[in-house]
Amino acid sequence: MRRAVLLIAAVLALAVPASADAATRFVVRGAGWGHGIGMSQYGAYGYALEGRGYRSILSHYYTGTRLEQASQRSVRVMLQPDDPYIRVRGATRASGGKRLSPSKTYVARPSGGRIALFTSGGRRVGRFSSGLRLTRPGGILRLLGPALNGVSDGRYRGAIEILAGGGLDAINVLSLDDYVRGVVAGEMPASWPLEALKAQAVTARTYALATRHPEGPFDLYPDTRSQVYRGVAAEGVRSNAAVSGTAGRILTYGGAPAVTYYFSTSGGHTESVQYSFVGSLSKPWLVGVPDPYDFHSPYHRWRASFTRSQLTRALGALGTFRKLKVVKRGTSPRIVRAQVVGSRGTRKISGPDIRGALGLRDTWARFTRVSTAARASHGTPVGRAALAGFPPARATIHGSLDPAPKRALLVVERRLAGRWVKVRRVRMGSRGRYRADVSARGVYRVRAGVIAGPAVRVR
Repeated sequence: MRRAVLLIAAVLALAVPASADAATRFVVRGAGWGHGIGMSQYGAYGYALEGRGYRSILSHYYTGTRLEQASQRSVRVMLQPDDPYIRVRGATRASGGKRLSPSKTYVARPSGGRIALFTSGGRRVGRFSSGLRLTRPGGILRLLGPALNGVSDGRYRGAIEILAGGGLDAINVLSLDDYVRGVVAGEMPASWPLEALKAQAVTARTYALATRHPEGPFDLYPDTRSQVYRGVAAEGVRSNAAVSGTAGRILTYGGAPAVTYYFSTSGGHTESVQYSFVGSLSKPWLVGVPDPYDFHSPYHRWRASFTRSQLTRALGALGTFRKLKVVKRGTSPRIVRAQVVGSRGTRKISGPDIRGALGLRDTWARFTRVSTAARASHGTPVGRAALAGFPPARATIHGSLDPAPKRALLVVERRLAGRWVKVRRVRMGSRGRYRADVSARGVYRVRAGVIAGPAVRVR
């Protein structure tokens, strides 16, 4: 009787295919890096390599703007906010004409709503009202300690102004073009073509004027909240030449400085502002345009992949994540609005929120679900497989791609010696479904162009 039971169990094991492995992966094919609005820096680089001048580059990205001369003015950049003390070296003057030694370090401390200034050795120099300015005409000051731009003990042109509040604020007050000198090489490699650097100089100068806050205690931040400004540390011969070669020039629209957003990589097309900054009003100079030379960027195309559980958590799916349904795309293929479809319902989400939640480089993204499973097979090859001399199938790799790619042929790959090797090709059926027999143990996956599915093991 025991022998009969064992025989029945063996027959059932042959009759019912056993799952060797199964997995689902969501592959994201993306393009670009940044918000997509205004000038693509890699696109400007490409245009410069093609022989285009900075005027032509700027007119392409900022539709209908005019290149004009701005009156020279100073800007105020917050470097160290709310510190218990501020240390400056290199100053020769303090407010009120007080002489200082450029070889000494001076320490400012709050003193009953005013500011007390000491030498580093503790000798008191004087007591000043809020707005104490330390200067060195024609020279450079060193602000000791870390600043908001990530620079420690940085060197800066102009003056260091110290404001008293709860703590002390250190603000760099300097001319507009001196400020731009500290921005250009911080935002664009100084080794790039001069015309691209000139376009960056005009863009940075314009952006500073258009976005500064003159009614506040300072105009600009030294980081991505405004622009990356690193002071003298960022300056170079070529970037300074770009600033000098465009001295005082800005872009205007309707007679006012235009807000000249810029970013790294467009993926081949920039975006209209209202589709990237969701809820913003459209701007006639910030419309999406083709960007044919952006391909120089290493981020022109990119890929990422996620598991179902990762997307469930990151996108806040109701229940288990099933798919992302794009409702609206912008002038480029960037996602404006979408729906996160879960097993228990659907929720709305914006393209920028998807980018932030998943850590994507851009909202120019397309999602493909790839499922793969390995099912044990038995028997000998028949038909064409037998005529071709294929060995008996050990397992069947099967699954689907959603949405189905245009490419009808998939490649089945096997992991050998640390790399993926093509085993065979298989044609997709309806709705992106596929199946293929494999004859050896190992780890397999399917690939449709750049879309690679999850790995499954055949035992």
